[in-house]
Amino acid sequence: MSRILVVQEARRDGNARFFQETLAAGRRLASSTGLTLEAAGVGDPNKDIFLEITGPTPASGHAIIHPALETYTPDGYVLAFEQLIRKLEPAYVIFPHTYQVRDFVPRLAARFGQTLIGDVTAFEDGPLFIRQLFQGRISARYRHEGGGPCFASIQSGAFRNDSPNGGTMDIYHFTPEIPADALRTKPSEPFRGSAQTVDLGSAQLIVSVGRGIREAENLPLIESLAAALGAEIAASRPICDNGWLPMERQVGSSGQSVAPKLYLAVGISGAIQHLVGMKASQCIVAINKDPDAPIFEVADYGIVGDLFEVVPALTEAVKAAK
Repeated sequence: MSRILVVQEARRDGNARFFQETLAAGRRLASSTGLTLEAAGVGDPNKDIFLEITGPTPASGHAIIHPALETYTPDGYVLAFEQLIRKLEPAYVIFPHTYQVRDFVPRLAARFGQTLIGDVTAFEDGPLFIRQLFQGRISARYRHEGGGPCFASIQSGAFRNDSPNGGTMDIYHFTPEIPADALRTKPSEPFRGSAQTVDLGSAQLIVSVGRGIREAENLPLIESLAAALGAEIAASRPICDNGWLPMERQVGSSGQSVAPKLYLAVGISGAIQHLVGMKASQCIVAINKDPDAPIFEVADYGIVGDLFEVVPALTEAVKAAK
């Protein structure tokens, strides 16, 4: 068991960022354990997988190819990955924390007498896997013990992919044995959630507003700043619960997880439920009149002041700079 296997989820709607973040987590784990990092995924390596890797490339990639895997079924994926894992014997198998992974990986882990450590947000030496419980109020630490591989999934936005591009890697094809009668379900069209006007997860600049805005009539202040920056607008839960902004704009444990280059938090106190969804941002700027607001503990830059004075001045400064 001398390797770490990072798995790319096969999807048609684009999940490159999740894979990059999972690779970043794999690199961190490889650095602390001294193990070799490798990648795996279902599909043609020239079309579906490995093409969007940034940062130092894994030592090798394993493309799982079989006609029964052209559409997702939990039975097919469990069989395919079980055979690959038994062949490679990795010490750790790392996945993005997605609905598909939550569907089949617990059963896959059970085939090896293991459980899935889900929604991991960080590692500590040991290694210890850290995940949050009770909407982020408690951080739990898990240590893998036993003879089988360790299975873990990585929370979206938990790890930054800041590494420069690397080189090439060797790709190996793997064809599992999947009997037709082993597939007990017939796949239908993939589930599609209600259409969203914005995918905050892919936004590079975000201006997020909290209850400090006081009332919906004051939102144009935030809209003007976002327009000047070319940023998307997001919000903490109270704003969306009040119906001032749509729920798809909510960031936090019950909303979207984001990792933009700039996250500008306006009038947000910094409850742990909100921090869970934005702490992976590359640069966090907070504006709040309370100098003891928790948001300042994670902010790279903080402005203590009345947002009704700071935001208009900042908007004009941005416009002038352009």
